[in-house]
Amino acid sequence: MKITDAKCHLVRLPADEPLAGGPTIPGAVRELVTLELRTDQGIEGVGVTFFGAAISRALLAAVEDLAALAKGEDPINIEAVMGKLRAAAGNSGPGGILQLALSAIDIALWDIKGKALDLPVWALAGGYRPRVPTYASGALMRGFSLDHLVAAGPKLKAQGFRQMKTQLGGGNARPEQEVERIKLMREAVGFDTDLMCDINQLWSVHQAIDIGTRIEPMRLFWLEDVTTHDDYAGLARITDALSTPVAGGEYVYGSVPFRHMLEARSVDIVMIDLIRAGGVTGLLKIAGMAQAFNLPVVSHLVPEFQVHLIAAIPNGLTVEYMPWSAPLFEEVPTVDKASGDLIVPQKPGFGLKFDQKVLKKYGGR
Repeated sequence: MKITDAKCHLVRLPADEPLAGGPTIPGAVRELVTLELRTDQGIEGVGVTFFGAAISRALLAAVEDLAALAKGEDPINIEAVMGKLRAAAGNSGPGGILQLALSAIDIALWDIKGKALDLPVWALAGGYRPRVPTYASGALMRGFSLDHLVAAGPKLKAQGFRQMKTQLGGGNARPEQEVERIKLMREAVGFDTDLMCDINQLWSVHQAIDIGTRIEPMRLFWLEDVTTHDDYAGLARITDALSTPVAGGEYVYGSVPFRHMLEARSVDIVMIDLIRAGGVTGLLKIAGMAQAFNLPVVSHLVPEFQVHLIAAIPNGLTVEYMPWSAPLFEEVPTVDKASGDLIVPQKPGFGLKFDQKVLKKYGGR
């Protein structure tokens, strides 16, 4: 089997909040690059990438150029294909736009391999379990009013979610205000709900220890990205000081920084972004490292793909259900309202197919 063709789109989806009807900025969009990688046997693999922001068109071009270099290669030999593309890119990596572009291709190759072998990716990558816990994300953002947040939490519970994530670290909020905000959020959803909290690197090490200690009675499932992602020593100080588990890793590119993070004991929970990690291949390598350090792994964004990977590995903890990319596909994984689990598709590959009407409506250059 050989790769014969590739088609890419730059898609600008409306930046809505689909889980609890949160406020949106008029005209705001989320830009994603889609990839359809075709073979001479009629098998097509799908992949996505993003984080291009103002240079999304450059990311689109990178995916197109690298995919063109993959033509004629056997898609089953994923490491060989990716090695060729990295070598062709010279010294433009290992992180940044090269990694983002390579991830789309790696994802598509795994999709092809699953379809060729008639296996879903979760089974191909390890097959640990056919369903995984998931948490609602993106509906309880720091920019939303507190009134909206305390009403949105119960709405998420009514949809079947047993886990959900909110945010702190807003503006110039004093520690007392941060404590009160998370207290009201906890009261709104109850202690029978796993409540996570994302800081998005907005606290200093001192603030993280100070505020993190004050909110320990709220029994958070984790505190996420509490300070600058590559301050491994600072993260380790915070992790050691708090009884609340500290999660981190979504901002990290590739496997080597994760090794530094793990060796420094910077986090209790390893969060892996599929796109920054280097696709499925990169994520599985990082997950294996985390397992060697006796640490669980959680996902970041694109639950349509990530559900397969968290389900595949024995140290997979939960999937972030932030369905911003869901409109791209004809059908997406569903949440079991009785258990709060995300059900892993059993179709070959990722079980995903782009909605061509959406690509046509929101796609462009």
